[in-house]
Amino acid sequence: MPFDLIEESARVKQSCEALSITPTDRCLLVSIADQTMVVLENSKLVKEYTVSTSKNPPSCVADSFGTPSGLHTIADKIGADAPEGMVFKGRVATGELYTEVSEEDAARSLITSRILRMRGLEPGKNSGPGCDTYDRYVYIHGTNKEELIGQPASAGCVQLRNREMIELFERVEAGDLVWIR
Repeated sequence: MPFDLIEESARVKQSCEALSITPTDRCLLVSIADQTMVVLENSKLVKEYTVSTSKNPPSCVADSFGTPSGLHTIADKIGADAPEGMVFKGRVATGELYTEVSEEDAARSLITSRILRMRGLEPGKNSGPGCDTYDRYVYIHGTNKEELIGQPASAGCVQLRNREMIELFERVEAGDLVWIR
C-alpha cells in the first residue's frame, strides 16, 4: 500500500483544523510519487486506483502544468450522463467519443468520460492569485491515453481509466475533500 493511511488521515485532519474546515466522511488521497489514489469513507479504505499525474514536477504555480499538492475539495462534477469515452473541451461534451476524433486530436491527451473539478483550500498555496487550482482548471478526469496510467503523463490533472473515472464519479460528491501529496 502506497499510503500510511493513519499518517495521511492525520495530515488531512490537521490541515482541516488549521483552515477551520470540517473534514468530510469521504476523502480522496492522491500520491504523486506512487501514481495512486485511494478513496476513504469514514476513515476506511474502500477503493484504490492507479492514476497519472503531471509529466512536470508537482507544482501549485500557475502555468507550471504541475499537479498541485495540498488540500482540495471537489468543486464541480461534470458529465454525469455522458457515455464512456466522451470528449470534453472547456468542460462541455463535444458529442464525440475519443475513438471518433481526428488523428491529430487522438495524439493529444484528451479529457474524457467525466470531470471532477478541484478547488484548492489553502490560501497562498493552492488558492488565490498565481496558484489557484480552480483557476488553473485542474481536474480528476478520464483520458484517451489509458496505456499511460501509472506513470506521470498529464498537464497537471489526475487522470484515470475511463471506466474507473465513471465509477469514482458515482461514488463521490461535490464538497468531498482531496488530499494530494
